[in-house]
Amino acid sequence: MKVEVVTNEKDHLEFFIEGERHTLPNLLKEKLATDTSVEFCAYRLDHPLDQKARFIVKGKNPKKAVEEALKQIKTDISDFGKAFEKTK
Repeated sequence: MKVEVVTNEKDHLEFFIEGERHTLPNLLKEKLATDTSVEFCAYRLDHPLDQKARFIVKGKNPKKAVEEALKQIKTDISDFGKAFEKTK
């Protein structure tokens, strides 16, 4: 997976996630939507066959918001993995 930053400003972050369509971008969008410092977050695929999602985040310090959302996702996945292991 490769991340290509297009815009990195104080209140606007735009980047591509290469090798992704909906899985990670949708999860990231959902996490960011719960962050009160985020005013707007969305992603789109420029073409139906594209493997490159364009992500836009606007708000107070969007880079920090993305970093925090990714930490939360990592924790959630780890917690799910531990809970799933207990089912065996």
